[in-house]
Amino acid sequence: MLTRTSLFLIAAVMVLPATAEEQRIQVDLPPMMQEHMMGNMRDHLVTLQMITQLLASQQYDQAADAAEQRLGMSSLELHGASHLGKFMPEAMNAIGTKMHHAASRFAITARNAAVDGGLEMAFGALSEVMQQCVACHAGYKVHK
Repeated sequence: MLTRTSLFLIAAVMVLPATAEEQRIQVDLPPMMQEHMMGNMRDHLVTLQMITQLLASQQYDQAADAAEQRLGMSSLELHGASHLGKFMPEAMNAIGTKMHHAASRFAITARNAAVDGGLEMAFGALSEVMQQCVACHAGYKVHK
């Protein structure tokens, strides 16, 4: 379910003209950490695409595995979260943590969809993961 804040952020991003003054907070990272973060985000995007494809083909357990292993709380070591978190503003770090928790909840919901056949709940839980991506990208930037 979309929260009011998420709906506001999505609407704000969609209605801003391309020429609007940049309002996002600049996060300065050491070059190596910036590359690391960008690589993680590209992997997150690939994983989200994989998950939607797996859900569309009713491969719920595989979607759950992908979410947990590459986005969920189990993925923190894989992505070096403890190293990156030190360089992020507290609120940005909190959004990332919410995304990882939401991905782990999605994994449970996707496994339940295999039993009850309910895609609505699975896509709703996946939306909660993506809401965190939208919130972070709407509020922060790492490139100048």
